[in-house]
Amino acid sequence: MKLQLDPNSSKPLHQQAEDLLRQMIQQEEYRKGKLLPNEVELSKELNISRNTLRQAINRLVFEGLLIRKKGYGTTVAPQNVMSNARNWMSFSQEMHAQGMVVQNFELHISRKTPPAEASEFLNAPEGARLLCLERLRGRPNLPFVYFISYFNPAIPMTGEEDMALPLYENLRKNYGIVVKTSREMVYARSANAELAEKLDINEGEPILVRKRFVLDVNDTPVEYNIGYYRADSFTYSIEFING
Repeated sequence: MKLQLDPNSSKPLHQQAEDLLRQMIQQEEYRKGKLLPNEVELSKELNISRNTLRQAINRLVFEGLLIRKKGYGTTVAPQNVMSNARNWMSFSQEMHAQGMVVQNFELHISRKTPPAEASEFLNAPEGARLLCLERLRGRPNLPFVYFISYFNPAIPMTGEEDMALPLYENLRKNYGIVVKTSREMVYARSANAELAEKLDINEGEPILVRKRFVLDVNDTPVEYNIGYYRADSFTYSIEFING
């Protein structure tokens, strides 16, 4: 791979270096554990300062794509799904953004009475049976999250929609619903027997639970979603900005 930046480009050098690093770490040799070139060598090859290069590396470390160990070097992190609290995306978008292929291992559509928390959020009448979408998802050969979604009863979903499409694209295409806000909660718990079997882990092992309260552009509740993730396959990133 040719390592070269364009000093005449309008894109800052640290961003060019970041783009180049993103390409590098997709190479099989680095994904298998090969150390990235050290900062001195790489900055010299790219003809940029170490500080500029470090900006790019720090960004990928922050995103969980690289791991830097003092006295050892920088390697590609194990491939986890990464979610950023600042710019939320659907699961399909998260996977696509990281170059991962989405696979459905199970898909169940039914009508069920939701938990009280879901009914309250979705303004559902007491005892109402709502459309429930359950999906075991992941990348090929690795199911790592089990989703359960309930939907606002005012949305005329039938369950006959094309579930091969991403969910929010389905809502936009069929019902003109554009989601905007996701209020989320993430916490840890141990896997019960049912979840352990689905996620191919041992009962009692840690999992991460992620609740999403999704609203549209008019702040109307759309979806109550709860996801159960294998703890070794999901990273939640939070960015705080002062001021």
